[in-house]
Amino acid sequence: MSSAMNTETTSPSHYPPNESEKRGFSAGVWIALTVVAIVLLAVILYGIASRNAAERALEKHTEAAAILSVNVIHPSAAPLTPEISLPGNTQAYIDTPIYARTNGYLKHWYFDIGARVRKGQLMATIETPELDQQLQVAEADLKSTQANLDLANTTAARYINLLKTNSVSKQETDQATGDAAAKKAAVDAAMANVRRLQQLQSFEKIYAPFDGIVTVRNVDVGALIDAGSNTTPKELFHLASIEKIRVFVPVPEAYAGDIKNGGTATLTLDQYPGQVFKGTIARNSNMIDAASRTLNVEVDVDNPKGQLLPGAYVFVHFKVPERIANLTIPSNTLLFRSEGLRVGVVRDSKVILVPITITHDAGQVVEIAASDLKPSDDVILDPSDSLIEGQQVHVAQVTPVSQQKQAGE
Repeated sequence: MSSAMNTETTSPSHYPPNESEKRGFSAGVWIALTVVAIVLLAVILYGIASRNAAERALEKHTEAAAILSVNVIHPSAAPLTPEISLPGNTQAYIDTPIYARTNGYLKHWYFDIGARVRKGQLMATIETPELDQQLQVAEADLKSTQANLDLANTTAARYINLLKTNSVSKQETDQATGDAAAKKAAVDAAMANVRRLQQLQSFEKIYAPFDGIVTVRNVDVGALIDAGSNTTPKELFHLASIEKIRVFVPVPEAYAGDIKNGGTATLTLDQYPGQVFKGTIARNSNMIDAASRTLNVEVDVDNPKGQLLPGAYVFVHFKVPERIANLTIPSNTLLFRSEGLRVGVVRDSKVILVPITITHDAGQVVEIAASDLKPSDDVILDPSDSLIEGQQVHVAQVTPVSQQKQAGE
């Protein structure tokens, strides 16, 4: 038993750990903890650095995205064409309203809108019962005054004969001749009144004052006709002569000196594609309108077939001398602002709004004065309405001049 206890006591696996073993275990744990801490710190630092890098990249991307990208084009030098095309408005050569000159009721009308009438044709008839009665009274008064005149003339003749034999006094003779003269004046007044009423009665019939087309009819049978003695008269008809048409064209100041009276011009209408109407420059206002800076020019065009209608929108083509020194830009570069027409030009990566003056509008391409822009300017295509002066932009693409010309064509 003693040996067994000794054997159990002396077994190495039951000896307690010494101090060196305790110190080795503690150092390993601390090393492991230190390594873990270093790794965690590295991960944290890396995450912070990555986040900062991502934020800086996002900031740069946002700033870059905030800068507007634009496409630009350079103005091209081109001579003005020897022909300019300008919009114009057509008007009838003679255009007048027709009013009544006497009061009454419309008895009948003979022409409606669109009807062609000749000068002197009866257009309407007015019933004037009151005027007819006034004329009858005036004619009766005329007969009465004529009878009085006949009696006064007979009396005056008798007194003149009796005066020769001194049968009556000179005073009585003078009274008789004076009464005859007064009766003559009364007859003249009565005749004038009859003629006035007859003239008014003649206005019962309304005749066409010239050859033309009825464009308006405002009355019908039975309508009360007021000649306007106390009120504003009502227009009965409106008559327009369209055998010749006047076309009024606002010509820009730059071409005012090239427009000469007696020169030729041609008209085109969308209504008649491919057809050209020839006209003559009849006159101009000899004054530049201060608001529009244009010269008002009248072109007269023969219209025997009535194809041109008053109020139509036409294009008038004038021949002008060939000029050089203007620039052309696409019409999709224009900015319409309250202060006037502008284009956006990129200079030093910033927008400059430059005012321009159009000298010739060809639709997709417009010609502007060469003093407004330079051929080297970067003009913004399709500018946004929100584009402002000094805005920073990025030029994304420069369209070649060749492509510009193809677009214009």
